Amino acid sequence: MGSATSELPSRRTPLADAAETGLKIVIVGGFGVGKTTLVRSVSEIRPLNTEEVMTQAGIGLDETSAVATKTTTTVAFDFGRISLNERMVLYLFGAPGQERFWFLWDRLFSGTLGAVVLVDTRRMNDSWYAIDRLEHHKTPFVVAVNRFDDDAHRYSLEEIRQALALSERVPMVDCDARVRQSGKDVLITLVDHLYELAMAQEATP
Repeated sequence: MGSATSELPSRRTPLADAAETGLKIVIVGGFGVGKTTLVRSVSEIRPLNTEEVMTQAGIGLDETSAVATKTTTTVAFDFGRISLNERMVLYLFGAPGQERFWFLWDRLFSGTLGAVVLVDTRRMNDSWYAIDRLEHHKTPFVVAVNRFDDDAHRYSLEEIRQALALSERVPMVDCDARVRQSGKDVLITLVDHLYELAMAQEATP
């Protein structure tokens, strides 16, 4: 999907001297759901990405029917950085979506404190693997529904929660991965969720 409305920085933004807390966050989801776009739109530095032009080698391997206009694909991971405040910095890793690159996910999850599962309502089944792996690793996550397609049927968050069999404890939020503030709101939702989990754990005798 395109990122025409992304607010990309014109130059690198230096890390604030006051920054003392760095959190590794992974963004996962199906092929073409908008992971690269989300990293690009929120990153305060020029993102590192491993996008390559899609070729005939992927025919029969990558399901492209729902993303027919997509011409590039991530083959390793995307990396970006955003400072939520003067002290807290998030390091963002966008995972590749195609099944043939899923073997990279377990390594990306190493050292991860939390994750965002990006969902396209046209292909919700593509979210199952991401949710399964995060639950396997006991990695806290939130679900962000990428509302970029005005023509798509607008399922409610509760309908999506039921379709994905998500616990009520998993936060869900609407977003547009192309818009910086929308993506930032998703990340703030995740950080708030991690904070609440940490407080609950401390309160447990």
